[in-house]
Amino acid sequence: MSIWNPWHGCRKISAGCLNCYVYRRDESIGKDASVVSKTGDYDLPLKKNRQGSYKLTAEDGVVFCCMTSDFFLDAADEWRQGCWDMMRERQDLSFHIITKRIDRFEQCIPPDWGEGWDNVTICCTCENQDRTDYRLPLFLKLPIKHREVICEPMLGEINMEKYLSAGLIEHVSCGGESGPDARPCDLRWIQEVRRECIRCGIPFTFRQTGAVFIKDGRTYHLDRKLHLSQAKKSGYSYIPGMSMADAIKYTLPDRRALFDRLKRSDFRSRFHLACKDRQYIAEKGLDTIQSHARDFVEKRLSTENPENDGKQTPMKGHPVFVAQHATACCCRSCLEKWHNIPAGKVLTKEEQAYIVSVLMEWIEAEMNNV
Repeated sequence: MSIWNPWHGCRKISAGCLNCYVYRRDESIGKDASVVSKTGDYDLPLKKNRQGSYKLTAEDGVVFCCMTSDFFLDAADEWRQGCWDMMRERQDLSFHIITKRIDRFEQCIPPDWGEGWDNVTICCTCENQDRTDYRLPLFLKLPIKHREVICEPMLGEINMEKYLSAGLIEHVSCGGESGPDARPCDLRWIQEVRRECIRCGIPFTFRQTGAVFIKDGRTYHLDRKLHLSQAKKSGYSYIPGMSMADAIKYTLPDRRALFDRLKRSDFRSRFHLACKDRQYIAEKGLDTIQSHARDFVEKRLSTENPENDGKQTPMKGHPVFVAQHATACCCRSCLEKWHNIPAGKVLTKEEQAYIVSVLMEWIEAEMNNV
């Protein structure tokens, strides 16, 4: 990875900017980060060493552009075309541009941009639902070949599946906020975006926890050196087909506590076996119903990313379907939320057996509750 800062300084425009690290660092040395100035590294992609070779090479990895500003900042309009010229010349490099100003994109592209350049990825940031719903519709309509979404700092729960399902976004990353005034980041928010990415088959990175991280209702204050390592250790990053979720550690819920919680849920507690369900079970016997449950779990639920996850289990038509909704075993998202079994992993035989046992416990309780 390389960093290319052709200019320095920025103007705050949204909630994600409140505790900007550039402002924080500049303030520590008595500098005003709102003053935008061209840097000595403006022409970094074209700079060469004493041997006449480019200082930036493809072997160095992705070149992140404008990490102490915004590439589409209006104060930098006069310098931007020169940067495009350098990116065009250095087709061997992969440039990533992270922006909160996707609404200025079309005003700022070069005349020969066309449908986008192969060596340029545009990364649109979305720190909360408001900015997600404003920026992503614009983002998806623009002529861009490579799109990524970055939710850092993540300031609340974000639902973006309707945008991800368009199939135009190649990667999503999430993370918390750093610094002494950091706002909290909740693991539940990370998990929700991750589940949406899994359903859409999009790679996901949990990049950092941030300084204030909430997990299972408990708040942790973490040193800066732990932000990246703890996120990596969690195992919550996801690449389709790579079995990365197998590394996630979890504990199955206490069975009695689980059923008590299900009873307190307005949605889950409304499910009961109908007369025809009871009759079907009486005719077939519990052993046959259990066999059906094993078959449904294996075929409909056990894969890394079940087809139409969240929509694949009917509300009626078989006692096991009813039991799945009643016990939150109807989809991989519910399995994670209620049973702690991570989304994005192929269910083991032991995990499948656990789910079947939960289904059968509920069914037997229903049959006994006449």
